[in-house]
Amino acid sequence: MPDILRLDNVSRRFGGLLALREVTVGVQRGEVLGLIGPNGAGKTTLVNVVTGVTPATSGKVLFVDQDITRVKSYQAARLGLARTFQVVQPFAEMSTLDNIAAAAAFSQPGTSLLVAREAAREHLDFVGLESQAEQPAATLTLAMRKRLELAKALAMRPRLLFLDEVNAGLNSAEVERATHLIQEIAAGGITIVMIEHLMKVVLNVCTRIVVLHNGVLIADGAPRDVIKDNAVVEAYLGHQYARQHGHG
Repeated sequence: MPDILRLDNVSRRFGGLLALREVTVGVQRGEVLGLIGPNGAGKTTLVNVVTGVTPATSGKVLFVDQDITRVKSYQAARLGLARTFQVVQPFAEMSTLDNIAAAAAFSQPGTSLLVAREAAREHLDFVGLESQAEQPAATLTLAMRKRLELAKALAMRPRLLFLDEVNAGLNSAEVERATHLIQEIAAGGITIVMIEHLMKVVLNVCTRIVVLHNGVLIADGAPRDVIKDNAVVEAYLGHQYARQHGHG
């Protein structure tokens, strides 16, 4: 099956810092790919490169066989690439519903506000925020804002969805709920790439894992294999994790 997304020798430089070094990786249609690694490894930079926030310094990005290396963010969104942000910043004064409607209208030019709001209501119900529809987004709890962020991304009708730390700051019940939502989104046919620090979530949800360290791809494979990889244990998981999971 051809990759829905492919990065070929992608590098991103910020002044003297090489944040991504010749990363080559494919994402298959319909998979849930975990993108893991230590802080500063280049995970969010990789998402930014694909979604047009900070284009690659060199290399090529292909999405559904189209060269998107130099596209702008709004063009990437309209092609079917959506993302959530690690730091959730909704339009605070707008209602929860209108935050989602705005995302729907933005990604599909020519959509009437009525149609956008109808679509928004469906996504609101899906993430379980229907009773908060008319509340200003500023009044939502962190867990609710994270679900709003997910609904906004889904309202853009993505073919590929990047999730950046959707579980950060959530308690275990909230993480479980978020995990269930991610599984439902994947079951609906949307390809997912998720940056995630909670290994329990990664192992429960992801069909494959890639590991970045200092901007370099150091592992790519089935979750159970990757967590036994010595380079991954050294760079990220640590020997204590490996011992606890019988790999030390």
